Amino acid sequence: MPNPKRRHSSRRSANRRAHDFLTQTGVSECPNCHEKKLPHRACPKCGEYKGRAVIDTKEAAK
Repeated sequence: MPNPKRRHSSRRSANRRAHDFLTQTGVSECPNCHEKKLPHRACPKCGEYKGRAVIDTKEAAK
């Protein structure tokens, strides 16, 4: 099996890894309580999704 004759430079390794960084998750705002939430999911703060109460939360029960 062939092996590399010389080691790769750090620049060559860095160029290969240039696209491997983590991206920030997309966050949207809840139209009801204006807290940040993941898109297409019920708001963990107020429990609403698309204008309807979907889950019961302690915050909504108060």
